Amino acid sequence: MIRAAALVAWLLFGGFAMAQGLPPGVSPLDRTSIQDVIRRQLDAFRRDDAPAAYGYAAPNIQTMFHSPDLFMEMVRRGYPPVYRPQNSEFSELSVRDGDVVQEVELVGPDGRPVLALYTMVRGADGAWVIAGCALIASARVGA
Repeated sequence: MIRAAALVAWLLFGGFAMAQGLPPGVSPLDRTSIQDVIRRQLDAFRRDDAPAAYGYAAPNIQTMFHSPDLFMEMVRRGYPPVYRPQNSEFSELSVRDGDVVQEVELVGPDGRPVLALYTMVRGADGAWVIAGCALIASARVGA
């Protein structure tokens, strides 16, 4: 009986998520949480709040950079559109090769649009964190 109820709940929830354009296994609450984490990190970069920005990074990223200041410096030098976006707009949320990926259209400080692909994972506490960000040329013309 419990299995049947769980299956029905899963089918109903899965159908609801798919109707909302969400990939399988990602709920509307997950989408909201993922976008919230990215938004908060972008806000932390704007404030030059290295500890806060670093706190939204997954453990693998934190291990790679060892400190909030090193992480902030890497983003400042290597990811100017993430460090100082003029504009940001969330677009597709998908699962690619098993990874949850949130696309964000950014307009960098130079006025050029780029597409940021944020790989998201759940931390040890179950909260979403950022496991990586790749920037690619955007198909958008203008900001």
